[in-house]
Amino acid sequence: MPFDLVSPFTPAGDQPRAIRELSAGLARDDRYQTLLGVTGSGKTMTMAHVIARFGRPTLVLSHNKTLAAQLYGELKSFFPRSAVEFFISYYDYYQPEAYVPQTDTYIAKDSSINDDIDRLRLRATSSLMEREDVVIVASVSAIYGLGDPEMYRQRLVTASVGEERGRDALLEDLVGVQYQRNDVAFERGTFRVRGDTIEVFPAYDEQAVRIEFWGDTVERIAKIDPLTGDTIIELPRAAVYPATHFVTERPTIQRAVTAIRAELTERLAELRARNKLLEAQRLESRT
Repeated sequence: MPFDLVSPFTPAGDQPRAIRELSAGLARDDRYQTLLGVTGSGKTMTMAHVIARFGRPTLVLSHNKTLAAQLYGELKSFFPRSAVEFFISYYDYYQPEAYVPQTDTYIAKDSSINDDIDRLRLRATSSLMEREDVVIVASVSAIYGLGDPEMYRQRLVTASVGEERGRDALLEDLVGVQYQRNDVAFERGTFRVRGDTIEVFPAYDEQAVRIEFWGDTVERIAKIDPLTGDTIIELPRAAVYPATHFVTERPTIQRAVTAIRAELTERLAELRARNKLLEAQRLESRT
């Protein structure tokens, strides 16, 4: 699906030339290009036209959250029918853990995660998996690794009307991608079970999915309002992406644990050999 740019204005002044030259540079695979312009000269609109012409998924990287939010709002208005997504750090507050050996003081890690931004981050990656007309507006948070994208795609949980898979098998798959069962508080990243009916609230969406079984056969799938339970639309197929970006296969976790234990043994021996018993005790108790 190509980008569909919507704007009441047409490029004017130097904008048409800038659009042509930037588009030509992309076609030549130029590694760097710079667009210069004073405040209010229409740089964002110029880039929107370049994105629409080039027709490829685009990452817009901002140096701070404030500018990222401004660009997100502007690009969303230019591409209302495309997937313009927001990907910034989800921490409202973060204090790393620390240890002061002179006073044996341990300062625990403390953080506060913004639930709405976490949802937007997950929606950004799910859009990249599903569509081509995607613009991701991000802060420098985007440069940090999130794991293997192929693994993220492979852990996708799907269900189709008429499919033979069984209720328990679907529940096991949901737990495997970090969804939690909660039959009381139906929140993002949870699912609930009512007889042969499973309701899933995707971590990246504002609507939930209801999957009804007849025996081991998927009989009906629908998008629902998570608050009222009312059906919004019936679906032939549903796909649920992992509830977190950090989804890892069990063998990978086991290899990591083995490596951590080996490194811990090595570091403890080194600290004890240097008579740093307090540091060794702290490391052993915190690992």
